[in-house]
Amino acid sequence: MADEQTFIAIKPDGVQRGLIGPIISRFENRGFKLVAMKLTSPTQEHLEKHYADLAGKPFFKGLVAYMLSGPICAMVWEGKDAVKTGRTILGATNPLASAPGTIRGDYALDVGRNVCHGSDSVENAKKEINLWFTASELLKWKHSQANWVFE
Repeated sequence: MADEQTFIAIKPDGVQRGLIGPIISRFENRGFKLVAMKLTSPTQEHLEKHYADLAGKPFFKGLVAYMLSGPICAMVWEGKDAVKTGRTILGATNPLASAPGTIRGDYALDVGRNVCHGSDSVENAKKEINLWFTASELLKWKHSQANWVFE
């Protein structure tokens, strides 16, 4: 499988609880490369665009309000099968269904405070990365920059 990129965001509950480091470690330990990262406070318009596919759901307004409640750590990770594996690292959306050892299984409190967002498809990852980052913010890893043990 070729390398791909995925968008991962640590939501306000994860940032407020000091979980940025442990969450980054999960992805690094799995062998993914960090391509971009920023701590940001997005606008309501930005979040409504990000969650546009959920606009018709009854929880949409509450989700946007929650995401406005504090800073978000937005990241792009790169590696083999990054989208699928990233979702596995995160665990199920509902923390009660998340296995121990996953981020949500270990840290999330409930479905409304589930610590992280992760892209659910390669297509959505591309859209989300373009929404949160400019092309110049994305690091281009070159094999000459680092010899990775896992490559």
